[in-house]
Amino acid sequence: MATAVQKIAQLSNTRDIPFNKLVLSQANVRRVKANVSVEDLAESIARRGLLQNLNVRPVLDAEGQETGTFEVPAGGRRYRALELLVKSKRLAKTAPVPCNVREAASEISAEEDSLAENTHREDLHPLDQFRAFKALVDAGQGIDDVAARFFVSPTVVRQRLKLASVAPALLDAYADDAMTLEQLMAFTVSPDQARQAQVWQQVRDTYQKDGYYIRRLLTESSVATSDRRAVFVGVEAYEAAGGRVSRDLFSEDRGGWLDDVALLDRLVSERLAREAEMVGAEGWKWVEAALDFTYGHASGLRRFYGRRPEISDEEQAAHEARTDELECLFAAHERDEDVSDEVVAQAEALEAAIDAFNNPPVFYDPAEVALGGAFVTVDHQGRLRVERGFVRPLDEAPITPEGEQAQPSGEPAPRAPAVITVGGQTEPDEGEDDGALKPLSEKLVTELTAAKTVALRDAVGRDPDAARLAVLHALCLPVFYSFGHDSCLELSARPSGFSVQAPGLKDSASAQAIEARHAFWAQRLPKRSGDLWPALVALGPDERQLLFAHAASATVNVTREPFNRRSPGALAHGEVLARHVGLDMAEAGWRPTAENYLGRVPKARILEAVRETKGEMAAQLIDHLKKPEMAKEAERLLADTGWVPEPLKVAGAEAGAADPAGEPEALPAFLADDEDPTSDDEPAEPDPEPFAIAAE
Repeated sequence: MATAVQKIAQLSNTRDIPFNKLVLSQANVRRVKANVSVEDLAESIARRGLLQNLNVRPVLDAEGQETGTFEVPAGGRRYRALELLVKSKRLAKTAPVPCNVREAASEISAEEDSLAENTHREDLHPLDQFRAFKALVDAGQGIDDVAARFFVSPTVVRQRLKLASVAPALLDAYADDAMTLEQLMAFTVSPDQARQAQVWQQVRDTYQKDGYYIRRLLTESSVATSDRRAVFVGVEAYEAAGGRVSRDLFSEDRGGWLDDVALLDRLVSERLAREAEMVGAEGWKWVEAALDFTYGHASGLRRFYGRRPEISDEEQAAHEARTDELECLFAAHERDEDVSDEVVAQAEALEAAIDAFNNPPVFYDPAEVALGGAFVTVDHQGRLRVERGFVRPLDEAPITPEGEQAQPSGEPAPRAPAVITVGGQTEPDEGEDDGALKPLSEKLVTELTAAKTVALRDAVGRDPDAARLAVLHALCLPVFYSFGHDSCLELSARPSGFSVQAPGLKDSASAQAIEARHAFWAQRLPKRSGDLWPALVALGPDERQLLFAHAASATVNVTREPFNRRSPGALAHGEVLARHVGLDMAEAGWRPTAENYLGRVPKARILEAVRETKGEMAAQLIDHLKKPEMAKEAERLLADTGWVPEPLKVAGAEAGAADPAGEPEALPAFLADDEDPTSDDEPAEPDPEPFAIAAE
C-alpha cells in the first residue's frame, strides 16, 4: 500500500511586528564578521525597503507564557541595520517590521533556523553580477550612480562592465568553469571579440594559457604606452589623431597599448620634423632628425660648444638661498603624510628656478652657427634630444694664406633655410635556420664585437697606464719590427664608427661615459688646431695623462667585420689589452636579450646558454617552446647571471664559474610540463590583489 504524501499546510506565519518588540537572539550562529558592512545594508534598506523578512519566535517567561517580545535568531544583520536606522532617527522605533513567526512550541530550534538560513544561501555567480551591472548602465544609469547604490568604487564598476563586454563564447566558457577569472580578465585587454575568440581557440587546449600569455598574444602587434615613441608623442595626441588604445583595468600599469603602430610612427616623424624646423630656425645650416642615430654618427665632424652666460654674485647668492629654502621645506614636511597644495606649489616653483639656474640657455657664435648643424632625436626615456654644434668637413671655412686678406664679398648673402632631413635606418630580420648549432652570423658577430670595442675604449680611457702601454706597443712595432702591425690601435687617431651595430649601442653605459668624457675635453681644448700644442703644454701632469688616455682609447678597434678584416695579431692584441684593463662585458652593462642576441640565434644556441648557467633541467623546461617564447624566457633566466656569448668573452680571462648542478630558477606555471618527474601537481598561483575585487 502506497504511503500518502503529507501536504504542507502553511509555509510561514507572517506578521508585522513593531521594531521595539524585537530583540536579537543569542541563538544566532553567525558570530564572526565576514567583511560585511551593516552601514551599507542600512543604506540599502533605506533606499529599497526590507527585501527579506526577519525570522522570529516569541520570547516566553518563566511560566512558559508569551511576553509580547520576539527574538531574532535568523536575520541578525538586517536587525542591526534597522537598529542603526532607528538610532539615527530615520526609522520610528515602533515601525512595523515584516517577520516570519515560528511557534514557541515548534520542534525546530532557533539555532537550526539560523544555521539553515546561512547554510542554504548561495552566492550570486560573478558573471550574473557583471551582466546585472551592464544592464543597469545600459538602462541609463551612470557608472558613479551604480557605484554609489551598491557601495563600491567606480573603478570596480568599470572593471565589471569590462568583463561583461568579453565575447559571449568566452563568458559561456567562464560560466561552465572552462575558464578562470584570471584568464577572463586577460581577454579584456582587447575590445576585438573576434580576436578574443581566436586566441581562446589557440590556447584553450595548451599549457600556455595563463593571463600573461593571453595578454601578450592580444597585444603582440601593439606598442606599450611606456615605449619611448608613445612617451614622445603622448597618448593624448595619438588618440586625438584617431588611434585606439587598449587598456587593462586589472593590472597595476593601466596605461595600455597603442594598437595603430603605423599611425604612431607617422606621428613620431611629424613631431621630429616640427622640432627640427624649430631648431633650424635658430640659424643652423642643416638639421638631421631621426628616431635613432647609429653610434659614431658624428664621427669626422668638428664639434663646437656654446657659451653659458656669466653668473653674477647676486644670482649665485639668490640660487643658494633658493636651495636652502627648498631643503628646509623638505625637512619641515618630511614626515607629513598629506602636504597642502600651497606647499607643493612652493616646492615646484623653487625646483623650477633651481633647474633654470643649473641649465641656463647656451649662446653660440652666429658665424659658427651658419656653418654648423644639429641632430634631433629621441632618447631612451622618450624625451627630445638635440645635439648642436657639428661642422661637416665640406662646410669648413676656407683658410686664407698668411699675409693675404680675404676678398670682401660686399653685402652678406642671405642665409638659406636649414636643410632638414628626417628619417631613420631599419635593418632586415635575421632568418631562422634548422636549429643546428652553427657559427654565429657575420652581422651578429660584428654587432657584438662593436659593443666590445666601445666597452674596451671606455676601459682604456679610464686607465692612463694601460693607454700609454698600448700606444708604446703600437709605436714600437713598426720601429723595431718589419711588417709590425699587430696592434688593435688605429693610430691614425681617426675615431671610427661601425658599419653594423645593434640598436641601443649609443645608449649603453660605456658609450655615454665616452661621450661625457669627450664633451668635457672638447670644451677644455682650443677651437683651432694651431693652438693645441701650447694648450697641451699648459695642462698639469694628471690632466695630461687623462687626456692621453681618452685620445688613445678612441683609436681602439676590435670589431670583427666580414670586410676590411683586421689581422689575427691585432685581434689577439685586443684580447691582451682587454685582460690588462680587466674588461668584463657583463660588468660593463651588456645583458643578453631577445633583441640583441637570443632572438637572433637558433634554438640550440639559446638552450646552450641556459644549460651553461642554469643547468640541464632549466633547459629542458623551455626546450618545447617556440623560438620567440624561448628567447623571452631565456632572457629572464640569464638576467644578472653574467653570461655573455663567445665573441664578448675575453680570451684567457677567468670566467665566473656557474653551478649547473644547482636548482633551476622557478619558471612561470605554463612552462611546467605534466611529465615533469619532480612534480605531480602544479600549484595554482593566487590571484593578484587587484583581481580579487572583481568577483566579490
